[in-house]
Amino acid sequence: MNIRIFLLLFLSFALCTAQDDDNSINYTFDASGYYGSIILHNPDITHLIQEHPQGFILGYNRKTYGKEEWQQWYNYPDLGASFIFHKSNNPTLGDNLGLYAHFNFYFLKRNVQLRIGQGLSYATNPYDKVENFRNNAYGSRLLSSTFLMLNYHKENIFKGLGFKAGLSVIHYSNANVKAPNTSTNTLAFNAGLTYTLLEDEPEFIKRTKEKITEPIRYNVAFRTGINESDVIGSGQFPFYIFSGYADKRLGRKSALQFGADVFFSNFLKDLIRFQSISFPENNVAADTDFKRAGLFIGHELFINKLSITSQLGYYVYYPFDFEGRVYNRMGLKRYFEDQWFAEISLKSHGAAAEAVEFGIGIRL
Repeated sequence: MNIRIFLLLFLSFALCTAQDDDNSINYTFDASGYYGSIILHNPDITHLIQEHPQGFILGYNRKTYGKEEWQQWYNYPDLGASFIFHKSNNPTLGDNLGLYAHFNFYFLKRNVQLRIGQGLSYATNPYDKVENFRNNAYGSRLLSSTFLMLNYHKENIFKGLGFKAGLSVIHYSNANVKAPNTSTNTLAFNAGLTYTLLEDEPEFIKRTKEKITEPIRYNVAFRTGINESDVIGSGQFPFYIFSGYADKRLGRKSALQFGADVFFSNFLKDLIRFQSISFPENNVAADTDFKRAGLFIGHELFINKLSITSQLGYYVYYPFDFEGRVYNRMGLKRYFEDQWFAEISLKSHGAAAEAVEFGIGIRL
């Protein structure tokens, strides 16, 4: 099975297991059309963004009312799934059909909604060295995709019907699993309708907020996956990452991290050999070490059994220059039995993705 399928299955499983089991259940459904522009983040895709993309977003949402304490911490968010049809209006770039798991967070007396979704998208016309060599944005049919919607959101205005409108950002990339991978980011205006299944909603449960304190905890993690360099056709190679770090919980939601990574990225072996032969002016020796080691600081945001991690690192051992010494990582964790966790993360250098990482670890 393609590793990107695991990304959607993992997130969908995590969201489903995070749902409460209260008998008071309510659902909403929404449909929005959008129209926008692909942002020029890289001059290499200028030829692909001459037209304005458009499409629609369908959403299914399960509301929470505070049966579990974490729901109150985040102002009673929704959990749900979305479908996006994205028409690029460019035959070279093709269209995208995406399926996502999402959270809805609410602000300003629940009149403003922020939806964060992660999933998979199918590209109808990806790169092909013969048939479609101009599409350097998508190197594969299956892409990982993230989207954000920031909307004015008013439910149940008339017999369950409501209205929403705002801005959306939709990102498509295969995270360098296969080259090319220039990716696209669409900024769009969206507007649509919502429908609430139950007009008379249950009351939100309010609990006494208890302070959470923990000693410093120690973590060990192993991550792996496959990726490819930016040299098209160079091949996909496995990588292995060993990490150790300490974290300190600051309250209900947050912890700070400090630790180290050791990287065994086999695609660099091939890239080093390629550069030593094809670009002698770069003075890259064929026996240059492909391993790297880095130190990082990070933050972890806890949402029930889920958490969102963000890390910023610096290579202290860096024998081969690839995308610079600073790296960053965004990830999603799912805890089991309070100690063991599974994780999916994206490692990149700025906006240049290097790999999707699948990991397991323990928090002691």
